[in-house]
Amino acid sequence: MQVSETLSEGLRREYKVVVEAADMEAKVTDRLTDIAKEARMPGFRPGKVPVKILRRTYGRQILGEVLEQAVNEATTETLAKHELKPAMQPKIEVVSFDEGADLEYTIQLEVMPEFEPMDFASLSLERVVAAISDAEIDERVKSLAQQFKEFAEAAEGQAARDGDTVVIDFKGSIDGELFDGGSSEEHSLELGSNTFIPGFEEQLVGVKKGDEISVTVRFPDEYQAENLAGKEAEFAVTVREVKVPLPVVVDDTLAEKLGLENLDALKGAVRDQSEKEYAEVSRARLKRLLLDALAENHDFEVPPTLVDGEFEQIWGQVESDLKRQDKTVANLDKSEEEARAEYRDIAVRRVRLGLLLSQVGNDNNLTVTQDEVNRAMAAQAQRFPGQEQQIFEFYQSNPEMRAQLEAPIMEDKVVDFILEMAQISDREVSVEELVRNLDEEDLIEDGAGEDGAEAAADAALADKPAD
Repeated sequence: MQVSETLSEGLRREYKVVVEAADMEAKVTDRLTDIAKEARMPGFRPGKVPVKILRRTYGRQILGEVLEQAVNEATTETLAKHELKPAMQPKIEVVSFDEGADLEYTIQLEVMPEFEPMDFASLSLERVVAAISDAEIDERVKSLAQQFKEFAEAAEGQAARDGDTVVIDFKGSIDGELFDGGSSEEHSLELGSNTFIPGFEEQLVGVKKGDEISVTVRFPDEYQAENLAGKEAEFAVTVREVKVPLPVVVDDTLAEKLGLENLDALKGAVRDQSEKEYAEVSRARLKRLLLDALAENHDFEVPPTLVDGEFEQIWGQVESDLKRQDKTVANLDKSEEEARAEYRDIAVRRVRLGLLLSQVGNDNNLTVTQDEVNRAMAAQAQRFPGQEQQIFEFYQSNPEMRAQLEAPIMEDKVVDFILEMAQISDREVSVEELVRNLDEEDLIEDGAGEDGAEAAADAALADKPAD
């Protein structure tokens, strides 16, 4: 076998490989000999068919098998000999090959960059944290109590106001025809809850028990039911009852309704949950600072093909978001060329950080355990009540989707590993400052946009909506 390097440019490599005709013929003969041991043909005893006859019968088929075998073996040997670590599957192109002739083909690939991670102990990062005041806990408990407020029948003739609940019968029609899902009886609707079509609840403010009114609304253009989207509908509404909310009382009784011993226990549970939420926000901001620092301190070349793939994913997300908002690229505050350049820079950053974190994980033997994967699968399955088993089976039978599930777990492990070595100081801030600027653009740049695992789970059930 003869191997010659024809291109070495940045991370791109190309090799010309020639496997001599004699070697190819030896492989063909070996394969025919193997077949002859078990071959059965009329006029010959099993295993006694002459190789010459087998060559005439199976020659072209065997030639194809040998070609594939020779290319795989020669490519593996070439990569090992030159100590190449492909960033993607190498591209193979056969230049020439026929029976009795040399096999000549090319290998085109991009190799992984070589780089030295920085000394993480030299990193100095500031973690913002927020203290939770008693007043905030009281406010959260009061808000929680609002979810369990009770209603009493309004006085005779009293008109409904925002915050009241009306019990109604309604029938919806479009162009005089009733439509599926547009009718109900004794439906309780809290005015101001914005749970109905925009404009519906507002027209019920002021109604009284026994009223019969007509409500006209227009379904949003992006309404999930395409047969209703953008259409005007008329609802015949009968008001059966008007209920007014009773004063919300925050006491031990409320706590008991929620399965807790008393009000102090409820406040303690709310505080624990609040602290957990703020800790997650604090970590998200610290992670962002860490990724910024890592990006600033590492500037190695990244494989163009990986960048292309990452960019296409990001740009596809941008176009999808614009489409949901009934917009196009022309609605951006910059030209498409400028937007593409900006998002390509983000793609480069994400690929570079991904390679860095991956190497740190490998160098330090960090792994994702089966228990962690199981918990992640369970979290995805919880999004689809009644179809949990289907989600588990989907991930178990799709290694690529399982890898999407493992990736964020591994990333968090590497981030935690680096943070343990970095010098971190805490600064207390207000809750408002803690949550400020955690916007979508930051998430895209950090590589934490739409969760691939969630998208995969959605795809798994695309033809089977949740109950």
